[in-house]
Amino acid sequence: MSDKKAPALGTLTLDTRSGRVGRVMDFEGPHVQLRPPQGGIEWDARPEDLRLLGSCDDLSSRVAELNAHSRSGL
Repeated sequence: MSDKKAPALGTLTLDTRSGRVGRVMDFEGPHVQLRPPQGGIEWDARPEDLRLLGSCDDLSSRVAELNAHSRSGL
C-alpha cells in the first residue's frame, strides 16, 4: 500500500510482489499474514506490497470463495 499502513483484518488485498489475492488474517512483526480467499496456507507479505482490491475485484474473489465452499460441501 502506498501509505505503508496495513489494511484491516478481513480485507481482501492483492500482494503485488507475488500476484496473489489474500484476505488479511493477522499481523506478525512487520508482516501481514494473508490467506487465499478459497482457503489454504497463509503467507507473509509486506504492507508496502499490498493493494486494496476494488469492488469488482472484491466481488470476483467472494464469488470464487463461495464456489469453493459449495464444492467442498461446507
